[in-house]
Amino acid sequence: MSEIEKKLIIDKLENAVSKLTEHIPVSFIPDAGTNLAYATYHARMLSDLAVTDGGIIVLNGSVFYKGSVKFGVQSNISKTVLTAMKFDQDIRSAGIIHFSDDIIQKADELLLEVRSFNREKEPAGISTIDWGTAFCCEEDNVPDLIYDRGTNIKEPLIRIFGEDPMTVVNNIIMIAERINNKN
Repeated sequence: MSEIEKKLIIDKLENAVSKLTEHIPVSFIPDAGTNLAYATYHARMLSDLAVTDGGIIVLNGSVFYKGSVKFGVQSNISKTVLTAMKFDQDIRSAGIIHFSDDIIQKADELLLEVRSFNREKEPAGISTIDWGTAFCCEEDNVPDLIYDRGTNIKEPLIRIFGEDPMTVVNNIIMIAERINNKN
């Protein structure tokens, strides 16, 4: 991967993060924070992905981005993107937000494709992220949203997919606006 390609990916991800931090509702941010990832074309390993290292968090009731965009960061969102790309190479970006039935309902109303998995049915010896993402994908088809309702020790989460980080962010904002307007 060239330095030009790396810079372009970092710039696109930073622009998406900036927009998301301005518009994401506090209620959409999981306890561990919201993260975004963006992969290079034909990414195969963590070093091929840029990730919001540190994440978008809630601090004193406000949204705050406490990290930076870096390549090669080990995170759940990185694994999610790499697994999704095995099904559709064009889906190179994803973000994680907190689960709520309201978000799923609004995503359905917006005709976004939504699928889910149950963490308690995860086979032994397999990563939840790899298994859950693969469980919800089909050949040449990655849904717009994949969610799980968590467990007694794991927070319920929604993963939102797109071809680039701005698509992911725009879908998050569109859902938030739908919820705020109660339409």
